[in-house]
Amino acid sequence: MYEYYNANAIGKLDEDCTIRAISCATGKSWDYVYEHLSDLAQEHGTMIDNAEFILNYLNRRYEPVTRLGYTVGDTVNMYPYDTLLITMKGHITCSKNGTIYDTWDCRNRKVEYAWFVD
Repeated sequence: MYEYYNANAIGKLDEDCTIRAISCATGKSWDYVYEHLSDLAQEHGTMIDNAEFILNYLNRRYEPVTRLGYTVGDTVNMYPYDTLLITMKGHITCSKNGTIYDTWDCRNRKVEYAWFVD
């Protein structure tokens, strides 16, 4: 299932999918996640949207999903009671209890990486 979700602090549809997805998965505000990631990126001398930085961040904090190679929708259906952060080419989304929360329906996109969020 898909449900529209936009936690952007002023409701913009911007290239902030990482912030929106982590905000949704963790229950923290968009502002908090933005500031947290910005501080960490600054410490690492990189930009907040650097894919390697985000992958390292997620790998350090969350347990990876090992069954990959499916679509986002298929992956969500395999873990209907979990909270997941799921990346695909150029995007990241959040799934909670079988529902994808995002600004667009990405169920048919192929998963690159995914993590369980406690």
